[in-house]
Amino acid sequence: VQLQASGGGLVQAGGSLRLSCAASGRAFSTYRMGWFRQAPGKEREFITAISRSGRNTYYTNSVKGGFTISRDNIKNTVDLQMNSLEPEDTALYYCVAHYQRIDVAPTGPNFDYWGQGTQVTVSS
Repeated sequence: VQLQASGGGLVQAGGSLRLSCAASGRAFSTYRMGWFRQAPGKEREFITAISRSGRNTYYTNSVKGGFTISRDNIKNTVDLQMNSLEPEDTALYYCVAHYQRIDVAPTGPNFDYWGQGTQVTVSS
């Protein structure tokens, strides 16, 4: 599966952005999807994921309550709605995918497929 992320940009603190990831290839609905981010000088961070059906989600504590992941298995897209953004959210955001045999909570951080990243910059 190939992943193409978009929607990054510059936003003021307190603002919102919506990232989108378009997947090409077969059987999108059999993949759990997620997002990582990497801030300058920091390690890559697994922030959220959604199961193959969309019924189960996972959020790391740092984004819980502010970010929402969703997917459309007809359009083969996964979105990340980011609200109440802070300068600490500045990072390169990556869309990721991994085959999921059973539709369970997507807490595992291992993903086989990565998109190219989209930059999010939050100014104070």
